[in-house]
Amino acid sequence: MFTPKKLFLTKGVGVHKDKLASFEVALRDAGVEKCNLVYVSSILPPHCKVVPKRDGVALLQPGQITFCVMARNETNEPNRLISSSIGIAVPSNSENYGYLSEHHSFGEPEKKSGEYAEDLAATMLATTLGIEFDAEMAWEEREQIYKASGHIFRTTHITQSAEGNKDGLWTTTVSMAVFAE
Repeated sequence: MFTPKKLFLTKGVGVHKDKLASFEVALRDAGVEKCNLVYVSSILPPHCKVVPKRDGVALLQPGQITFCVMARNETNEPNRLISSSIGIAVPSNSENYGYLSEHHSFGEPEKKSGEYAEDLAATMLATTLGIEFDAEMAWEEREQIYKASGHIFRTTHITQSAEGNKDGLWTTTVSMAVFAE
């Protein structure tokens, strides 16, 4: 059984006349085009270390099966704003698992999309750890409660946004949490 020891975050954008080729260009931009990607759900395994992108990409081999959590969005509508975000919540106790979340949106600024994904991951982790909070509070307020609890070590996100190509070519955004050994 494979349990990842490392994870890295990456993102990319691609533009092409063909939808699939646009996705391929986005994967190239993200640095993971050489892998056979398998989408998984949103659990950060215990003891899994988040490493810089360059270190993670260096661990990948052409053709290898690579597990990832991916947010993907695409449009061929000129000037339509799209974004893809991955949020991550890392528990203080490395014996516990954390959460990853994916969010795909239209018309949402990059900052808002990223904060939404981060909030979603942190909220999922907080509920499993029994941290009490008011779901109606703003993200910034809940973030302080989560971190003050001592159970959540870090939250962050990675987001790729783009405006649809002005000539109607396919535009694809990807954000990814990529697992490695």
